[in-house]
Amino acid sequence: MKLLPSMLEKVLHRDRVIVGAGLLSVIALSWFWVALGAGMDMSAVEVTRMPRDMVMTPAIWTAGYAALMLLMWFVMMVAMMLPSATPMLLIFARVSQRERAAERPWVSTGIFASGYLAAWACFSAGAVAMQWGLEESGLLSAMMVTTTAWLGAAILIAAGLWQFSPIKHACLRQCRSPVSFLAAHWRVGRGGAFRMGLTHGAYCLGCCSFLMALLFFGGVMNLWWVGGLAALVLLEKTLPIGHWLAYAVGGALVVWGVCLVASASKHVFDLL
Repeated sequence: MKLLPSMLEKVLHRDRVIVGAGLLSVIALSWFWVALGAGMDMSAVEVTRMPRDMVMTPAIWTAGYAALMLLMWFVMMVAMMLPSATPMLLIFARVSQRERAAERPWVSTGIFASGYLAAWACFSAGAVAMQWGLEESGLLSAMMVTTTAWLGAAILIAAGLWQFSPIKHACLRQCRSPVSFLAAHWRVGRGGAFRMGLTHGAYCLGCCSFLMALLFFGGVMNLWWVGGLAALVLLEKTLPIGHWLAYAVGGALVVWGVCLVASASKHVFDLL
């Protein structure tokens, strides 16, 4: 009889290893594909090395190109956001394992993750629509960076101010407290797992969507910006001083945006 607890613990450990390995594999493959260019003609490494003001032929927007951009944005969101959601997913897997002894935890965890990523798929669709509109209006270059200091400053200031907003910090608290989130939103069954993942994804959108919009300023395929923002999101959600980090970053972004406005205004006055 003493062997039963030992055997059960081995099963629980094995299942946690499978869930962790699965998450790590998805994250690694997503980053690898982003680095390769996510289906684009050039790799992200090549794009990152190019000068910001390099002249390139604008893309012709078709249904196929829009679909490619949607896939690019979605895979990039998987690479950037899934690492910060890993603590939630691992805790969910453990709780789910106890609640559903007859079902392997990676099944319900995969469903939870699908709900979470569905929220970011919606964000990706909105980002593609915004990219399309900005490129058509000439406000976004073929390098996928803003072409005017005014728009860049607006993005920086908006993202910075959002870092101070009550909504941002209410959502950040949900992301920083996996156990509290699961206790408040627990639902049974596979449908419940998907709803919980979708709800967590919605909180994550409220926390991080303005930060993701900074990609339009720094470069959608610029690996320094992609990696830096992914690291910032992870640190905000996991460090004990995550809330204070959000405030500090917000202040820096606002100052940066104001400096851009001042520089652009001085340039205009110099021309008059």
